[in-house]
Amino acid sequence: MATDIEDIEGIEGIGDTARPVHAAALMRLLPLRPRLLALGEPTHGEETLLHLRNELFRRLVEEHGYRTIAIESDCMRGLSVDDHVTSGTGTLDEAVEHGISHGWGAFPANRELVRWMRQFNHGRPASDRLRFAGFDGPLEITAAASPREALRALHDHLSPRVETDLLPCTAETLDRLLGADDRWTEPAAMLDPSRSVGRSADAGRLRLIADDLAALLDAQAPHLIASTSREEWDRARLYARTATGLLRYHDAMADTSPARLTRLVSVRDQMMADNLLALAARGPVLVHAHNAHLQRAKSSMTMGGRPLGWWSAGALAGVRLGADYAFVATALGTLRHHGVDAPPPDTLEGLLYRLPGPHRLVDPRRLAAALGDTPPAIRTSPWFGYAPFDPAHLADSDGLVFVRDVPGDGR
Repeated sequence: MATDIEDIEGIEGIGDTARPVHAAALMRLLPLRPRLLALGEPTHGEETLLHLRNELFRRLVEEHGYRTIAIESDCMRGLSVDDHVTSGTGTLDEAVEHGISHGWGAFPANRELVRWMRQFNHGRPASDRLRFAGFDGPLEITAAASPREALRALHDHLSPRVETDLLPCTAETLDRLLGADDRWTEPAAMLDPSRSVGRSADAGRLRLIADDLAALLDAQAPHLIASTSREEWDRARLYARTATGLLRYHDAMADTSPARLTRLVSVRDQMMADNLLALAARGPVLVHAHNAHLQRAKSSMTMGGRPLGWWSAGALAGVRLGADYAFVATALGTLRHHGVDAPPPDTLEGLLYRLPGPHRLVDPRRLAAALGDTPPAIRTSPWFGYAPFDPAHLADSDGLVFVRDVPGDGR
């Protein structure tokens, strides 16, 4: 029999942990301040969830020393947003339009986040400024970017600073091997591996060159950091991670085996994880992305009629960071403008829907213990863009944010 909400509230400790979503309450759920605090969302593009993220980040900055936010957006494009919030480079309009991918720069809450970060940084020393990062690869649902930008940026960083004989090739050779960018960004390659350039002879040569350039960057680190800065070297390492990751992704696009789609989603999350680990090395970070990219449990989805399973960026980073990684999932009650009405009472969302207040923070492990061996049913969604929370993942989460109703006019 499913557990009623009255039973949950009556169990010692559960009612006490169903609090409004505040940074202080969240931190009390954690054994320490994690270097990567991951806030998941079950759907993209809802202003209610983005505003909640913004408010949580403000409090984490003001009360707990966080100085970086990373979102599920192109890591290369995100550099221009970081330049804007740290140094005032460009305008706010330019930063959100060109620096946030997937069209998400158009969301008012993302614009407000960048505006507030720039305002916070004004007049502060560089060591105390807020930083912005995209941690996704330069990938869209239908295509992957050409590796040109990342490879050329990495080569351009190295070529004036190391002996010419140490470089694996010239810039001209890079351009010749890359060819036209549109052969890399061919949309048809997502469904037809024969249209991908990822396993051509040129691509194979570029993978070796990218690996050699990345190794040279690490081997020359003392000299490169002394001649520029740690900041410039870190940025060049981002170029290296992106170049090698993109070339792996293009190789997977050309794969004709049944594992092709699993390889694609796995490579993407590996790129995300590598970026998150690099960000965590410089200080505590709030990460915001889909629950499926951040959860500790193995992620799954159906694509092209085939079930896929892979380890998320959060799972990969979490095994490296241990207690320095924390995952806070978000679940929601209604998303009526997408046909998601009040949740069935026998689901986890249905139980939480009867809690008071617009949004609550719950201790998921205590909730899992309270539910015992009879967890609620898994909710099903009538809309593909919303993924309900799996109650089996409660014990793998460090916090659970429940948003009761997400209005459709939030933008």
